[in-house]
Amino acid sequence: MTTTLSPQRAGLPQAPTLTRVRRSIGERIAPYAYIAPFFLIFAVFSLIPLLFTLYVALFDWNPIGDHTFIGFDNFTRLYDDPRFWNATRNTISIWLLSTVPQLIAALFLAHLLNHARLRFAVLFRMSMVVPYITSVAATAIVFAQLYDRDYGLLNWLLGLGGVEPIDFTQSTWGSRVLIAAMVTWRWFGYTTLLYLASLQAIPREIYESASVDGAGGWKQFRHISIPSLRPVIVFTVVTSTIGGLQIFTEPLLLNPSTPLTCGPTRQCQTLTLLLYEQGFGQYQFGYAAAIGVALLVLVLVVAGINYLLSTRIRPER
Repeated sequence: MTTTLSPQRAGLPQAPTLTRVRRSIGERIAPYAYIAPFFLIFAVFSLIPLLFTLYVALFDWNPIGDHTFIGFDNFTRLYDDPRFWNATRNTISIWLLSTVPQLIAALFLAHLLNHARLRFAVLFRMSMVVPYITSVAATAIVFAQLYDRDYGLLNWLLGLGGVEPIDFTQSTWGSRVLIAAMVTWRWFGYTTLLYLASLQAIPREIYESASVDGAGGWKQFRHISIPSLRPVIVFTVVTSTIGGLQIFTEPLLLNPSTPLTCGPTRQCQTLTLLLYEQGFGQYQFGYAAAIGVALLVLVLVVAGINYLLSTRIRPER
């Protein structure tokens, strides 16, 4: 009597069944299906508009008229336009005045709060995000009153020291300081909470060991806190750079009589305001697109430099 052995008993490789093949294909496709919505949304709302902006920048683009191809003439016009360079200086100045002090102060405050024993700590931390959720329009109104030339609280305090009143809304550096103060007030608490949350993930034993070895507060901050916060510092530096260079609402609301120029002499007009003025104020969409491309390049360059500098932070060995 002859006995037939199955492939499994005979030790022979079993042919893959249709179910296994389908399961294998599904396992391979599943990761791409999970991330596909992000790339679809990115393509529709970011990549396609970006490519279209590059395309429009090569034309003398009239939204209701002809579209004349002019090559790189819009970019040549940028180089010769003093308004563009004025807006670039204002943008970089406001970004430096708002971002650098904000990140440094938030880092120090987060370190202090991490070591302090506070009553109602949760309520205190919740109050720090109030500026973040406050309307930008309301913030602009309040700060305009605080920095008012004749009746503002800040000029009143300066007057006590014998300083002449400063017209913050009409002077170049005064406008920059005022806008930077609004941006700092809005984002300072949010950045502090990001740093504080990361610091609280550091084991207390590390600080206790450092104290036993004789390390003071400054050495602990420098050699433990900052290296441990490296990923969060990189994140906040890059996002603050991107947001700071694209600032729009604060300078728009600073001078209601001349919102698109942020004053009669364009003393605080940023690149985004200049873009909006040329595109939707004067309907020069080709030139506005060229400004947008220049702003993109500026953001990428500055963000890249900040990323390289912030990634140099290394934990102490």
